[in-house]
Amino acid sequence: MSSSSSKKEEIVLAFDVYGTLLSTESIAEQLASHFGSDKAAEIAKEWRKYQLEYTWRLNSMDKYIPFSTVNRLSLQHALTATSTPSQPPLSLSDASTAALLESYNTLSVFPDVPPLFSHLTASPHMHACVFSNGTADMISASLTQSPDLAPHAHLFRHVVVVEPVGKFKPHPAVYTHLLTTVGKADDAGDVWLISGNPFDVVGANAIGMRTCWVDRSGGGWADALVEGDKGRPSVVVGGLDEVVGAIEGFMGRM
Repeated sequence: MSSSSSKKEEIVLAFDVYGTLLSTESIAEQLASHFGSDKAAEIAKEWRKYQLEYTWRLNSMDKYIPFSTVNRLSLQHALTATSTPSQPPLSLSDASTAALLESYNTLSVFPDVPPLFSHLTASPHMHACVFSNGTADMISASLTQSPDLAPHAHLFRHVVVVEPVGKFKPHPAVYTHLLTTVGKADDAGDVWLISGNPFDVVGANAIGMRTCWVDRSGGGWADALVEGDKGRPSVVVGGLDEVVGAIEGFMGRM
């Protein structure tokens, strides 16, 4: 086998789940039944903001709680943050809260995701996996219950979550855990992180992985934490339908 063929066989694509494969904004549909469309969109945005903020704070405090708990607590925070002083605080019953959290198992994929599945099927040299802050139970539920994702779950050869590490992205230990799980502990450059979250990209870059940032808004890379090429994604795409072609193009130029 030629060296170029061997290199192709080594490519692992690690897809972030929330905000990359699955749209957390789609949760607004369930929220709208309680608060109306406009307020639901605001709550969904704040909910996602506090999800991430809580994980970063936990990393800084050297503490860990499961993402399922982070999800519930950040929802409570979002309801408080979007309440209006002149009106009663926004709240949900325990049953409604449980139903909303359960709906995270059936989030919609982004519109650019379905073509990815056929591209992966046609590219057996690319080994896809999912890589998430979510708990094993949450990700397993998404892969089996999400109407958009479940039919294609077989395309993902590994399901890698941060629970065994007890840290969240972008802690370096979670990326090291990913590399070890997919058999690439000594070959970080053979593993690509695919993520719509800049902090995730910067974290993967820091340990030598290659990265593909999904810039759906078309706003361009703005994260300035790490200067130079080491702080930027290896490739930028507008949607997951471009990922396989972009990475193949990158590897072809090496």
